[in-house]
Amino acid sequence: MTAAVAFFFFAAVNAEQRAIDRLAREVPQWQRENHCYSCHNNGDGARALYAAARRGYTIPEGALDDTTRWLLAPAGWDHNPGTPGFNNAKLARIQFAAALAEAFASGMASRAAMIEGARLLPGDQEADGSWKIDTGGAPGAPATYGIALATYMARHSLETAGPAEFAEPIARANRWFEAARPGSVLDAAAILLALPRSEAARRKCLDLVLSAQSGDGGWGPQVHAPAEPFDTAIVLLALDAIGDPSSTAKAAASGRAFLAAQQQSDGSWLETTRPAGQISYAEHISTTAWALDALLVTGAKRQ
Repeated sequence: MTAAVAFFFFAAVNAEQRAIDRLAREVPQWQRENHCYSCHNNGDGARALYAAARRGYTIPEGALDDTTRWLLAPAGWDHNPGTPGFNNAKLARIQFAAALAEAFASGMASRAAMIEGARLLPGDQEADGSWKIDTGGAPGAPATYGIALATYMARHSLETAGPAEFAEPIARANRWFEAARPGSVLDAAAILLALPRSEAARRKCLDLVLSAQSGDGGWGPQVHAPAEPFDTAIVLLALDAIGDPSSTAKAAASGRAFLAAQQQSDGSWLETTRPAGQISYAEHISTTAWALDALLVTGAKRQ
């Protein structure tokens, strides 16, 4: 291993642990201070921490205890106090179900609870097979997802919980993805995540994604848009899902380096917002969660 490669490996692993430590402080803090459970902290943030635990990283003791208790009772998700006008119950169910599925995969939740959470999702599915999340015409953001990413995440939870029990909503989601046309780089990446082995998806989405990479290695929401951590993270997850290093390795390496370079000194990433440059605690936590998830998935396998 050369000195340069060794340094990059150390820096990447350090980036992951610093992000874990930051989220481990933030995830339980929200409920203590606000007396409710949030999609960004207890959904996205917790999901990234469960994923890190599954890969062998150290999670500070107690960081997920309260969130896990909450997630294990899906019947209470819709009775969560919060700020009126800032809750999207449909999206919350998707985010909490995804966190619970990851908790199950990491050995921190029962299969029964995961299935109970997944059963809340089909009722929100549209006739066309999608989970429609309104983003006001803008591409989805870290804490608002948008239709394509929300549909992928909902379908993933159903597949994890039981492909036989949820065969019909999964098939409807697949048909939606097969017919979908990407309106943004985020849409294209979500379609690739959903259909990583589809030649049609590769033709309509992979070329768009690869052509949209910026000179600094990252991706923005549209071709020629400045790179953002969130869009870069979703693209990296999509490129990894494709599993074709001959065509994506160079782009993925540059994207991963962009994410590592954008990490803040406290272990987080600046929030990706629509429009860009706004201040949002929710998007800050969710951006950090998605960036960590991308580094975990694309990083070296831990023993």
